[in-house]
Amino acid sequence: MRQCPEIKFFWKIFMILILTVLKVIFPIFFLGAIGFFWEKLNVDYPVEFVTKLTMNIALPCLIFTSLMNTNVQSEILNLLIISTLVSYFLITFLCFLFVRLKKISIPTFLSPMIFGNTGNLGLPLAFFAFGNDGLSYAVIIFAVMAIFSSTFGIWVVSGEKNLFKLLKEPIAWGAILGSLFLYFNIQTPIFLTRSLELTGQIAIPVMLITLGVSVARLRPINLSQGFIIVGYRTLVCLLVAICISLILNLPSMAKAILILQLSTPVSVTSYLISERFKRDPNEVASLVIISTLLSILYIPAILGILI
Repeated sequence: MRQCPEIKFFWKIFMILILTVLKVIFPIFFLGAIGFFWEKLNVDYPVEFVTKLTMNIALPCLIFTSLMNTNVQSEILNLLIISTLVSYFLITFLCFLFVRLKKISIPTFLSPMIFGNTGNLGLPLAFFAFGNDGLSYAVIIFAVMAIFSSTFGIWVVSGEKNLFKLLKEPIAWGAILGSLFLYFNIQTPIFLTRSLELTGQIAIPVMLITLGVSVARLRPINLSQGFIIVGYRTLVCLLVAICISLILNLPSMAKAILILQLSTPVSVTSYLISERFKRDPNEVASLVIISTLLSILYIPAILGILI
C-alpha cells in the first residue's frame, strides 16, 4: 500500500522535530535521572554541601564570566533587561492577587510562584537548544532574576526588614559585578578568566544532578491545591513572556529565551529557602514536584515551537 506523499512529508518533519527536541531535553533529564536514582539507591549525596558549593562559588562564577563575555548589542541587552524586569513585575503582581484571593500564605507561596528554575533547568535548556548565544541571553535573564529573588524573594519568605542584608548573597554579587564588567567593557586577566570559567563549568551538570536528588527526597502534600497553583502560575508566566516579548518587539532568539526561561517549573531553591526559614516546606515541595513533572510535557512542546 503506497503512502500519501503529504503524510510522508509531515512524518519526516515530525521526526526531525522530535529528534531536535530530544537533543536538547535528553542531556538534561539524563543528568537529573542520575541524581534521582542515586538517591533511590540510598547512596550518600550531601545536598546541603553541594548546594552551597554551587550557589556560593560555581554559579556566581558562571554568571560573572558569562555576562562579562557576552557579545550582545547594547540595544538588545537593554531591551532584554527591560523585558525581564517588566515580566517579573507583572508576574509578581498577578501571583500576589492570586495568593490574596485564595487566602493562602504569602511567605509560603508567593516566591515559588514568581521564580522558576531558570538556573538548574533554564540555563542548560538555553545552551543545548541555542548554543553559547542562547546561553548569553539566558544568563542575562537569570542575572536579573537572581538579583530579584535573592533580595525581594528572600525578603518575602524570611520577613527580613533590611533588604541590604540580603545583598550578601554571592549570586547577587556575581550578577552585579558581571553586569558592571559588561556595561563598561572590562575584562579580567586571562589567567583569572580561565580559572573562573573552569569553576563555573561545574555549575550546570552539578545543578542538574542535585535537582534529581532533591526531587527524589521531596515529600509533597496537598496535591490538589498544588495543581491549581502550578496551573495558574504556568499559564501566567507563559502569557506574560509572550505578550511582553511581542509588545517590546524582541529579536527572535531573545524572544525564545525569555519565553523558555519564564516557563521553567518552580525552582528547587524555593524548597531549600522554605526549609531554611520554616515556611511549610512540604507545601512548596508539592509545587516543585508537580511543576517539574508537568514541564516534561509542556517544555518539549514549547521547544518544538521555538526552535
